[in-house]
Amino acid sequence: MLIAEAYDEGVVSEVIRPAAIIPEESARAVLVELALRDVQNGGVWQSEPSLWSRYDRPWEGYGSPGGAELIGTIQVAYGTPTRYEITIYRVTVTRFGTESGWTVEALCNEALGFGDLDLPSCPRASLNAPPKPFRF
Repeated sequence: MLIAEAYDEGVVSEVIRPAAIIPEESARAVLVELALRDVQNGGVWQSEPSLWSRYDRPWEGYGSPGGAELIGTIQVAYGTPTRYEITIYRVTVTRFGTESGWTVEALCNEALGFGDLDLPSCPRASLNAPPKPFRF
């Protein structure tokens, strides 16, 4: 096995710090648009409750990606920090996505664009100071 394959060079994974928060109105718009652009409906997105995946083309059939290549994924948490908001906390761009010119920001901006947002202007989670260590 080549060293590049062993370490999966070309894959870019970034933890979004502080996490990006999609407000309620934008979250609804994003979810609707992702559903309309589903890979099994002739689109390029597959959205699941904790992961949004972007492909280079629609799937060939129900449950069959065929030759479609994964560009990247966005890990999300629904209902946090409030019930109707969505938090983006990790984004990964595959080797294929990197070679095709995709970046973490570009992948996020495509999805967030459905809600009239982009990653730099998206509201962020507040980072609290870590708790004091427990002492006897």
